[in-house]
Amino acid sequence: MAAPAADTEAGELLRSIQALVRRFAVSERADVACCGLTVAQAATLGVLLAEPRLRLSDLGRRLGITASTLTRNLAKLMENGLVSRTEDAEDGRASRVSLTATGRRKAEELRQQEEAFAEDVLRRLPASRREPLLEGLQDLLGAVRAATEDCCSGAFDHLMEDFPRGTPCVPKNAGCSC
Repeated sequence: MAAPAADTEAGELLRSIQALVRRFAVSERADVACCGLTVAQAATLGVLLAEPRLRLSDLGRRLGITASTLTRNLAKLMENGLVSRTEDAEDGRASRVSLTATGRRKAEELRQQEEAFAEDVLRRLPASRREPLLEGLQDLLGAVRAATEDCCSGAFDHLMEDFPRGTPCVPKNAGCSC
């Protein structure tokens, strides 16, 4: 696929999204660094705040990381008393992970910091443009989901907070990599 030309709408969309992702990532790193966490650890706390007591396999899928990366991530979080790991009552071969009381407080603190940043960003926009912007972002997200589904059914869902459990990514064409 050729790189979008600088003067196309697609090129402008791509550059704008890349800039937003980079800038929000910088903000996120600053937020979690002050709490003594990595971005991956903060993401883990966020997922567990949204859905407590996840199986390890579901948590790894939700975060989009490998089992070995998840294991290292959880070891540090357990060492810091933020998560606990227990045997799955339904399947003795599986484990479930949940936030401790300290982990819940830390996850909530991070969520509040991120929301405060988003509020600060919105306050800097004219009030009359906020609602159309948020609607446009929802439209954009829907279009990204649809375009991703054309390539890899279910690939988008595992990255979404509160996504419904689905099937693993199955490429729809040979040129797609998930």
